[in-house]
This record gives sequence, C-alpha cells and structure tokens, in this order.
Amino acid sequence: MIADMDTPPLRQPCPPAVCICRHRELLDDARGDRRILRLTRHEERRLLERLENLQDLDDLRHLQRRMHEQLGIRLEVAPGHHEVRSARGIAITFAEQAGLCRKTRRAIPAAIRRAMERRPEIVWRLLDSFDLLGGA
Repeated sequence: MIADMDTPPLRQPCPPAVCICRHRELLDDARGDRRILRLTRHEERRLLERLENLQDLDDLRHLQRRMHEQLGIRLEVAPGHHEVRSARGIAITFAEQAGLCRKTRRAIPAAIRRAMERRPEIVWRLLDSFDLLGGA
C-alpha cells in the first residue's frame, strides 16, 4: 500500500500502558480532533527548540496561538497562585486533550521555563500583563 503524499506524517503511538495520551482512541474516533497527531517527534524537537529561544512575551503569546491553531494545544501561562520569585512560580497548564503525550506535557513547560530563566524580562512582562507589579 502506497502512502498518500498529501497526508502529513502522524506521531507514532506511545507503548501501551506507558502514557496517558489516548493516541489509539483518537485515531479510532472519526469526530476527534487529530491535529495533535501532526506533532511528530521531529516536529516536537523543533517546537521545544523554538520555545527555549523565546525572545519576549509577544513571542510566547504568538507561539501559544500557533500551537492552538496547528495542533489544538491550549496552553495557559500565568502567574502561580503563590508568590512568584522566579520562572518556577509561573503556572503553565494544558487544557485536557487526547493525543497529547505525557512526555510532551512535561517538555513544553520545561522549555518555556528555560527561556524565562535566560530572559527574565519575559517573566516581568507576564507579571505586568496581570498587573502584579502594580505599575512599577
């Protein structure tokens, strides 16, 4: 059987009982949002590299929009409920989504935090966008 050249490559499923991604379930459901399956391991590495090299808060917001448009990933980046003293105090959460691998759920926030540690002005702008600096 020859693969359709118009069909993008899909992510290979995680081994059974190792992940919570529900990859097979998503493939079997014709009505499900399959965009996340376009995030192959190669594309995931490219995304993580891009996230690690964020330039500013606008760049982060742009990537959040693109991840939602292209992959269906809803990513929320906001100050945590407790005092924020570093990039570790920023809450990075995902909306529930079938097909999003457990490892990817850990790797994306880690890449964003590394970018924030390299460029603390991203954290400051984020805090300011929530008016947590009080106009300082």
